[in-house]
Amino acid sequence: MNTLTNRPVVLSIAGLDPSGGAGITADVKTIAALACFPAAVITSITFQNTQGVYGASHQTPQVIRSQVEPVARDLKIAAVKTGMLPTVEIIQEVARIFRDLQLPRPVVDPVMRATSGDELIEAAALEVLQSSLFPLAQVVTPNIPEAERLVGFQIQSLEAMREAALTIKRSGANAVLVKGGHLPAERKNQSPSAGAEAVDILVDQSGTFTEFRGPFYEIGNVHGSGCTLSAAIAAHLARGSDLVSAIDEAKRYVTERIRMAQPLGHGARPL
Repeated sequence: MNTLTNRPVVLSIAGLDPSGGAGITADVKTIAALACFPAAVITSITFQNTQGVYGASHQTPQVIRSQVEPVARDLKIAAVKTGMLPTVEIIQEVARIFRDLQLPRPVVDPVMRATSGDELIEAAALEVLQSSLFPLAQVVTPNIPEAERLVGFQIQSLEAMREAALTIKRSGANAVLVKGGHLPAERKNQSPSAGAEAVDILVDQSGTFTEFRGPFYEIGNVHGSGCTLSAAIAAHLARGSDLVSAIDEAKRYVTERIRMAQPLGHGARPL
């Protein structure tokens, strides 16, 4: 796929980070870099930079639907990812949109908190996210802090990551990828020469586990890694990869982007 006209369309439904590091800005950059055509629907306009989130203006459910419907009528959407869905009403409407328009099963990045620690979702919305959107997803991609909030127990080992993935899957998700970048105890490979590792664990529709391992780069906080990974998975799915292959390629892409991340601002490094 070398020309613009035959690039598959990937739709991102997410929040806007005007500093360019995370959210829908990161999604568009990633989707385009992976030879797909990005379409974007904004759920919330955040006020943030690399140091923190200073507020947000959430879109109404009707505004979100009004963005999606013309795109879906005009473009053949090959894959979808969702990011920041901050309210109960937005989550419920996005779930209805997927059913009404028969969009592809999305990659759901359950965005809850920014790298800075700022909350990006209402507490009441978590249960609705699980009950309304997870069952529609092709894969859900929580990091460890997000997975801990979803399952209600601490995750401090690879075994706990597997249990968390299964627990989230039992709540209705088709497949769950628990990302292990926040797991210091498991970053060191048993072989000293292998160096530090970040391990992600997938439980797929059949209940089979797959581990994805890559080098862990100790460069401090990075901004937008979760958004970039979920967008990259969606892009590879759009190009015809199966789920395991899509995750494997997406992890390689994100790992390299982390390695190359530069301190552009005064806070976390944007990818």
